[in-house]
Amino acid sequence: MKNKRSLLLVSALLSLSPAVLADYPEKPITLIVPWAAGGGTDATARIIASSLEQQLGQTINVVNRTGGSGVVGHTAIANARPDGYTLGLATVEVAMMHWQGLTGLTYQDFTPIAQINFDSASLSVTQDSEFDDIEDFITQVKEHPQGTYTASGTGLGGIWHVALNGFLMEQDIPAGKITWVPSQGTAPAMTELASDSIDLVASSLPEARAMIDAGEIRSLGVMTPDRLEGFPKIPTMHEQIDSDFTMGAWRGIVGPKGMEEDVVAKLETALKQAYDSDAYQQFMAKQGYGVVWRDAEGFQQLMAEDDEKFGRVMGEMGLTPE
Repeated sequence: MKNKRSLLLVSALLSLSPAVLADYPEKPITLIVPWAAGGGTDATARIIASSLEQQLGQTINVVNRTGGSGVVGHTAIANARPDGYTLGLATVEVAMMHWQGLTGLTYQDFTPIAQINFDSASLSVTQDSEFDDIEDFITQVKEHPQGTYTASGTGLGGIWHVALNGFLMEQDIPAGKITWVPSQGTAPAMTELASDSIDLVASSLPEARAMIDAGEIRSLGVMTPDRLEGFPKIPTMHEQIDSDFTMGAWRGIVGPKGMEEDVVAKLETALKQAYDSDAYQQFMAKQGYGVVWRDAEGFQQLMAEDDEKFGRVMGEMGLTPE
C-alpha cells in the first residue's frame, strides 16, 4: 500500500507543469530582439525590459538576433523552449515575411503575451508640394498616369511601402500607381524628399518628427481613427476623407508556441505594470512612439487580422510568390 501511494504521488508530481512546480521566474530571462542595436525596436525592448525586471524580480537580458529582414530573430524566438525563459519583441514583420516567401513562420508559431506599441503610417510631402491636402493628393494621383509620382520610406515590400499601397487601394487607386523608390529607411528617404528627388514619404510620424518640427516637410495625414497624442495638430485620414483604413508598425512581447497558461498570465500582468510605469510611458512619449496596450487575447486577434490584411494587400502589389 505504501509503495502504491508513493507511485501515485510521483505520478501526480510528474503530471504538474514546470510552472506549477517552480516559482516562475527563478532565473534570468532572455528577450530576443530581431533587429539591430540602436534602432527603435531595440530601444523599446530595453526600456520595457528594464521596467519588467522591477515587476518580476529577475534580470532580463536583451539579445539582438539580426538578419534576413527579421527572419533570423523571429525564428530564434519561435524555436526556443516554451518555458517562459526566452521571450521576444516581435514586430509587424511577423504578418509580412511569410507572404513574401522569406519564411514559413506565421503568428501561429508564437504565444502572444501583450502588444505594447503601435505607430500608424503617415504621408509626408515638402512644404511647397503641389498636394494641398490628402483629398487633393488622391485626386491628383487618380488623374495622372502611373509612374507620375514617386514615394519612398523603406525597402521594397517594407511596412510603409505596403501601407501606402493599402491606402491607395482603399481609395480605388491600383497598387503600384505611385512608383516606389527603395531606401534603407525613413532618414535617407526624407533627404531625397527635401531635395525634391521624390514626391512623397510614407513613414511613422515619430520618424518624420525632426523634419516636421524644422518646417521642412508637412504631413498630409495619419492612418488612424483618432489624432495621435504626440502629434495633435496632424489630422487623420478618417477626419479628412472618412477613410477607415489603418495600418502601421506594431511591437509586442511573445514567446514560443505552447507556453503554459499560468506563465503567460503572470507575464501579462507584469507587462501591464511595466507598460503603465512612468519610465516606459515617459520614454515612449519623448521618442514620439505610440503606446497601445492589448492583452494576450487582443494581441492574438490583431495578429490574425493583420495577417489577412497584409496578405491581401501584398498579393495585389505582386509581392507574394506565385
